Amino acid sequence: MSAPLQVATHTDVHEEYIPIPFQDEDPETRRCLEIFMNTLKSHPGVEEVRWEPEHQRLVLKYNPHKLPFHTLEGIAKDLGLELQRRHRYCVIHLDPARCRECTEILESRLSQLPGVVSVEANVPGGTVTVEYEPDAPLTPSSVEQTVRKLGFRVLERVSTFQRRTTSLFQLWRQNHELVLATIALLFLVTGLVIEHFTSLPRWAAIGAYAISIIAGGYEGARSAIPMLRQGVLDIDFLMIVSALGAAYIGHWAEGATLLFLFSLSGALETFAMDRTRHAIEKLMELRPKEATVRRNGQEVRVPVEELEVGEEVIVRPGEAIPVDGVVVEGISAVDQSPITGESIPVTKRPGDKVFAGTINTEGSLVIRVTKRASDSTLAKIIQLVEEAQSERAPMQRLIDKYSQPYATAVVLGVLAYIGVGTWVLKWPFHEVFYRAMTLLVVASPCALVISTPASILSAIAAGARNGVLFKGGMHLENMARIQIVAFDKTGTLTYGKPQVVRVVPAPGFREEDVLYIAGSVERRSEHPLAKAIVKYAQERGISLDEPDMFRALVGKGVRAELNGERIYIGNDRLMKELGREIPPELEALARQLRNEGMTVVWVSNKQVVGLLAIADVVRPQAAQAIRELRALGVKRIVMLTGDHRGVAEAIARQVGVDEVYAELLPEDKVNIIRQLDQEAPTAMVGDGINDAPAMALATVGIAMGAAGTDVALETADVVLMADDLLKLPFALDLSRRARRIVYQNLAFSVGVMVVLVISTLTVGIPLPLGVVGHEGSTLIVVLNGLRLLGLSPKEEEPTQASPVPVAA
Repeated sequence: MSAPLQVATHTDVHEEYIPIPFQDEDPETRRCLEIFMNTLKSHPGVEEVRWEPEHQRLVLKYNPHKLPFHTLEGIAKDLGLELQRRHRYCVIHLDPARCRECTEILESRLSQLPGVVSVEANVPGGTVTVEYEPDAPLTPSSVEQTVRKLGFRVLERVSTFQRRTTSLFQLWRQNHELVLATIALLFLVTGLVIEHFTSLPRWAAIGAYAISIIAGGYEGARSAIPMLRQGVLDIDFLMIVSALGAAYIGHWAEGATLLFLFSLSGALETFAMDRTRHAIEKLMELRPKEATVRRNGQEVRVPVEELEVGEEVIVRPGEAIPVDGVVVEGISAVDQSPITGESIPVTKRPGDKVFAGTINTEGSLVIRVTKRASDSTLAKIIQLVEEAQSERAPMQRLIDKYSQPYATAVVLGVLAYIGVGTWVLKWPFHEVFYRAMTLLVVASPCALVISTPASILSAIAAGARNGVLFKGGMHLENMARIQIVAFDKTGTLTYGKPQVVRVVPAPGFREEDVLYIAGSVERRSEHPLAKAIVKYAQERGISLDEPDMFRALVGKGVRAELNGERIYIGNDRLMKELGREIPPELEALARQLRNEGMTVVWVSNKQVVGLLAIADVVRPQAAQAIRELRALGVKRIVMLTGDHRGVAEAIARQVGVDEVYAELLPEDKVNIIRQLDQEAPTAMVGDGINDAPAMALATVGIAMGAAGTDVALETADVVLMADDLLKLPFALDLSRRARRIVYQNLAFSVGVMVVLVISTLTVGIPLPLGVVGHEGSTLIVVLNGLRLLGLSPKEEEPTQASPVPVAA
């Protein structure tokens, strides 16, 4: 087995050998491998994928910044392919209280560590993800130590599901900024009272102001000093210099006011941003720490991390389900809203899947574990949201890139202003210096730097709370640009499961007779239509028997013995061969049903007993979702399907699709998406594995109903956890609102900054007024972004699911 090889094509491209045990005679494995390769080929960042059968390996040339290896690993794992782990990665949680423009610095410094492949940091979001070579001299602890040396505060690494402590230290960490701001205010007021309303000496007032400056500037200094050691002039440094400069020329009250307002703004900003982070962190509190499991015939309580696949856990009413699994005993309503966003509990019966973090509301359930706690859907969601917090939007990257040069330019500009004003224009030094300190404050880009992450993090949190996962700020921005939406038909616009929509008995028979005969016989069949018949009969309380004999008649139907009677179930051709006489009214009805594209199944013994009409069913929200997409400005709605054109067009008419591409192979879908994406930004909406190549190629790939589907969670850019099409217009609306708010914030912050700078240079506004304008604009853009947290999907309009054709 060959070792992974890195080639120097250029610094951002790696080549890897991925050994895969592969048997050519195994068609299922070959199909999985083809799907995996097609998905990779169409994924952004992949330059080449080829299969080397003589070595039983894939050769993959890719950009790890665009395609992390753990994403490849997740795709392959769901397909049953085991990949050799090439890179390691760790997620570090930071205290995000300060240093708004430090993201670029952190990424730059960590990228210089030996063996680091990629770094994604988001200091306002409090996360940094580092991916590195397995043989690199790095560990998560050593990376954390480097981050600490750079001046960032690393939060204690705990289990994803560990509950928060309520120690005094924890309370201090969460509220210390507000405490310091309060201290700064108290001593600022004390100094003002001493100076203006008492006869105490001035040094007493100066002492109070000094304490206020220390308390108000403490947080800023903790950020500014380490950054200064790295040669970085950040916004905190500008604020502290301004305050100390004001104190230096005797304006102690102004300096104390500046740092009090700055600390208060920081505390309020942290509180506001914490609302976003807490909305996401609530996901971590969903799963219980322990579970009741059956072992050796007894019920025992064990930590959920110790549960093994195949074990059976017992979940009583009101308890949270601890792991992903399948119900083996019991019937209950399960609240899946924490995972899928569905507002109504879903009834679960034996054979149904359940997810960790959902709530059992009624009866007791016995669940067989299908995934370990670390591999559950909930764990995957939390991992994806953490990564999404780390990934910055393109607009945010642009601002972060230029914020540091801008801060340096501000300092140089202020020094030039002092020099020219004092020595060239001969203005009074005291006046020039005071105005220069005000200029340092009002020219600082605080509001500009925080405007984008405040909105992006709020949008990601709002989506996660409503069952929509954006895989990062870039995908949120791309979603806002979408003008074409392409739907896969089966499983997306329709349920993807044949359903009996009509039962018509022949004269002399009842509907129950048709269902009893058909349901009993088809119990022995694995055909999708047979399963639909059995399910329909059982749902209507028909007691079914086992046939004495069963034989499939290829291309025609089945033959069986039931209670000593010969039974035939099948199509028109079978009835003609048997010479069965079909009543005229039934034949006319069957012709009408076939014209509507439905599949007609005849049931007969010695004579025709009746017919069943079977169809796929359009999701009841499909038409409403498409109407809402049009209202949001989507120009074209397209449907892609491998089904017959007549069937596809019938569905298109019902739901309002503009264009239909039918009878497609998977590679045809990829070509069409490529063509559409060249015309306008395109979203591809599918339900998982078969649509993965097309989803990867689109501007935005959207997986629907992805709860429990690892491959969809890994390959899609946006994930709709529930089978609810109304989450799609919600996701589009959320992304466009986020983009609009980002633009509002940028325009507002730049506008305020320009007005304050011009006012300072021309009329010379007081330092406290400059501080109020500067910090006020920062707080306003944060609060404006937080408005997104209140957004939720529209309610479903009353409608009925409509049957549509399904191929027999």
